[in-house]
Amino acid sequence: MIGPASYLKIVRASAWYDLVVTIGFATPWTFTAIHGGLNALIGLLGLPGGLPPFAPEHMLMANLLGSIVTVWAILRLRDTQQRYGRYDAAGRFLFAAWQSYALAMGAHPILIGFLVAELAFGIAQLVPVSDRSPSRPDWEPGLAKPRGG
Repeated sequence: MIGPASYLKIVRASAWYDLVVTIGFATPWTFTAIHGGLNALIGLLGLPGGLPPFAPEHMLMANLLGSIVTVWAILRLRDTQQRYGRYDAAGRFLFAAWQSYALAMGAHPILIGFLVAELAFGIAQLVPVSDRSPSRPDWEPGLAKPRGG
């Protein structure tokens, strides 16, 4: 069990990760650069193959993903809440499921790095959080108002 302040740091960290990793997917121009960069990374790591070229429909899906994940990340950074962390964990496990499926269907193994990050942040955001309020140290769960008040 962790405290609320520590939990919110995890939610913010996952939002920063999402922003850094996916903002480049939000436009066709930036995604083209990311796609080329991932292919270069595959070459540098000595991995076989590469990412296939994207048709306009693939580009659209990548841009939609980048757009919505960027907006979701900005929301979690501007208004960090525990419940957003719980929803984000659910989304991460869905992403991990589809990434695992893609890998099973022959997707490039570079996807494993993203899968590990999704699972790590998903698990971290499921950790139980103590009921102690960081802004009201005299608050106890089950009390309608602070002690002595």
